[in-house]
Amino acid sequence: MLHSRIRTMWRPLLLAPILLLLMASRTAPLVDPPPIPLPASISQDTVVHVIGQALSRYGWRMVKSVPGEIDAVYDPREFSVTIAVHYDARQIQINYVTSENLKYKVRHGRPYIHTSYDRWVRNLATDIHNEVMVGTQEAGGVD
Repeated sequence: MLHSRIRTMWRPLLLAPILLLLMASRTAPLVDPPPIPLPASISQDTVVHVIGQALSRYGWRMVKSVPGEIDAVYDPREFSVTIAVHYDARQIQINYVTSENLKYKVRHGRPYIHTSYDRWVRNLATDIHNEVMVGTQEAGGVD
């Protein structure tokens, strides 16, 4: 009887490190998606339009728009993340800027963030790439 009480008392203490490891595993290395190549025939107005549509579709809010850069915030609940979408005549690049409550940390010189961030920006980049290609095909630029 005493032995089972002791085991019951220590069980939460033994599980605590495992739970901490599981919570920490909800982070992954922060890696910006690769640049999205642009066809030579696409106009800058079209690029800005495509970026704006994709951001809006995924719930991102544009907070700054100047030639060559659009900054956007995603803040659906008690967290937020800000990205910069840089573009020129050759490519579009999405870069992390800052976040709150997404477990951002630098460990051993490498940034880590909540695992969902990667999915959000990958979906955004894929959508932008697909829209650029569809727009180019519709304009007759790609066979």
